[in-house]
Amino acid sequence: MGGEILPAGAAGDDDVVLSWEGRGVLAVRLPQLADSLDHILAALERAHGMPLADLDRKTKQSVVRGLEARGAFSVRHGVETVASALGVSRFTVYNYINYAAEQRAKEQADGGATARDR
Repeated sequence: MGGEILPAGAAGDDDVVLSWEGRGVLAVRLPQLADSLDHILAALERAHGMPLADLDRKTKQSVVRGLEARGAFSVRHGVETVASALGVSRFTVYNYINYAAEQRAKEQADGGATARDR
């Protein structure tokens, strides 16, 4: 995730201080959400063994689905960042997001029908 470990005395207001027996031992500085998105994208590239832009369309759609589930698009400029990493337009990313929502709705509807038919 890209956090940084600091001495407890160097902790800022947004840092998390870890204590042992009531005494601050060290602090963890968490990255900004935008930095976390960069780390997530880099991890996805490592997992796929290639730049995300080189993935096929179906795999890119899967990547967008996973990123959406992780809240990647709530980050400012998240869509733009992901679009750049995937080598597609923002419009394409929005299409992938909408497609994923349609698929979820269809699965829920199909699941509901199956349960009613039993």
